Amino acid sequence: MAADSSLEHIRNFCIIAHIDHGKSTLADRLLEKCGAVPQHEMVEQMLDQMDLERERGITIKASPVRLEQDAGDGAPYTLNLIDTPGHVDFWYEVSHSLWACEGAVLVVDASQGVEAQTIANMELAGQHELDIVPVLNKIDLANVDIDQALAEIEDAFDIPHEEVLRVSAKLGEGIDDLIQAIIERVRPPSGDPDAPLRALIFDSSFDRHRGAVPYIRIVHGRVALGDEIQMMSSGETFQVSEVGIFTPKLERRPCLSAGDVGYFIAAIKNVRDTRIGDTITGAERPAEEPLAGYREPKPMVFCGLYPLETSGYPELRDALEKHALNDAAMQFEPESSVALGFGFRAGFLGLLHMEIAQERLEREYDRDLIATAPNVVYRVLTTDGEVVEVANPAAYPAPGVIEATEEPYVLATIITPPDYLGACMELCQARRGIYKDYQYRTQRRVALKYELPLAEILMDFFDQLKSRSRGHASLDYDFIGYKDSELVKIDVLLNGDPVDPLAFISHKDFAQQRARGLVDRLKKVLPRQLFEIRVQAAIGTRIIASSRIPALRKQVTAKCYGGDVTRKRKLLERQKEGKKRMKQIGTVEVPQEAFLSLLKIGTD
Repeated sequence: MAADSSLEHIRNFCIIAHIDHGKSTLADRLLEKCGAVPQHEMVEQMLDQMDLERERGITIKASPVRLEQDAGDGAPYTLNLIDTPGHVDFWYEVSHSLWACEGAVLVVDASQGVEAQTIANMELAGQHELDIVPVLNKIDLANVDIDQALAEIEDAFDIPHEEVLRVSAKLGEGIDDLIQAIIERVRPPSGDPDAPLRALIFDSSFDRHRGAVPYIRIVHGRVALGDEIQMMSSGETFQVSEVGIFTPKLERRPCLSAGDVGYFIAAIKNVRDTRIGDTITGAERPAEEPLAGYREPKPMVFCGLYPLETSGYPELRDALEKHALNDAAMQFEPESSVALGFGFRAGFLGLLHMEIAQERLEREYDRDLIATAPNVVYRVLTTDGEVVEVANPAAYPAPGVIEATEEPYVLATIITPPDYLGACMELCQARRGIYKDYQYRTQRRVALKYELPLAEILMDFFDQLKSRSRGHASLDYDFIGYKDSELVKIDVLLNGDPVDPLAFISHKDFAQQRARGLVDRLKKVLPRQLFEIRVQAAIGTRIIASSRIPALRKQVTAKCYGGDVTRKRKLLERQKEGKKRMKQIGTVEVPQEAFLSLLKIGTD
């Protein structure tokens, strides 16, 4: 048991890499080699426990697991592994997982080389001063240039090629050497088991029967069954009813000590009583000050989440609170809409983060949702000197009171083969990009840097980049601040009535084009009614795009056989009067497809 063993025989490490470079497969081989899971229970992507992760083939949540390995010196080593996501939208999952570790296994795909997110994750590991174990994966693939990939690693990270381990996670080659390297190269944790308890919550989940389940890394002291613990941020105290480790299932243990990674349960029913980054200490012998914790994530993408039925608002609020316990980067606050009723304005780190969160709410909490189009946070300087942050286009000030507008910019790093450099530059220029720099990392890899408006990346930038580079380019970006921009709010009107969830903010130069694209798409997705629908886009009171959906025509003269023509005219006139009255009092239902059509207006 780790609580009684020396800290010298504990290794806490994570696996970091660009998306699809083989992190989860490598974690599977480590689990097999250390015998953590019986062979008959072993499945692919063992640590990706969500259905969404298996369906999409990506890691969404960081997953801890405890491994035992005999290094041949008589005493078994405890290896606490955390498998992390690779997509840029889940950098926060990576950052708070790194805090629980002293080392990181850096995985590079031998066929793809060093990618954008590889560099970003390596920089994060450097900030945490982790010991790096570099691994070149997929050496079994045909026609891979291993020497070229090793040269890329040496050039990008200044790691000698002799230190890079060559591994095939698929075939299990080189796994023994990797385990030995982790034991030799990753330093053991430091900490005093006899000092007052200080443990950091690096993740958590919610169990409907047992409440919140915090995942912790113990820095000093120990926690055992029956202990009184205290949350240092709120001062709330709880009694520990269960403590244990991940195997990867939750497995009870009598206690956890300094250096250990595990979980505890203490009947924490209110999800607000525990949050990621908080420090746990003992109620009877508390620590003097909390641990450093994490930098709070700043949401970059916002959208409205509304229940399909207005009566589902309380259930949606509960679902969001429970989901936020497991997804600390998501933030939300109540809002209301004339068209959709009561709902929430939710903030995310990116489009994939938003999409995954919405799908998890629908699946795990059985919520039927309507999600409005995503948008970024703009800054508006009004004529009276006030600075207004606008996360919802409906709250955009009137044109007459606007002095200046700013939008968020990111520094985008695109790594691409030279053959697609021109196509990538053309895409960035078309999205109002500001060229900064490009460097040949190797003969087959160019790093291109552009400053881009974040709003342009939200449209379909990633899909376009993959399309133009035939899947070879990779993207990473960092927020760099706000820049002046000529922005306008575009309202969508149906029969003269504004539909606030469809409003969006655009640069003035693209307003006409995108308004026309949206109106044309709405014309296709809105169901026809028994009255004419006028679809318009406007800036203030000026209409900049317009279209009409003709009324459905019922054949009222179908059963009118023979007789005087005035019989038909009378029926047609009555129909005409009815349509006129319906146009005055009829309402237009806006289906979910109408909101999704906003996502595609950048493709025209």
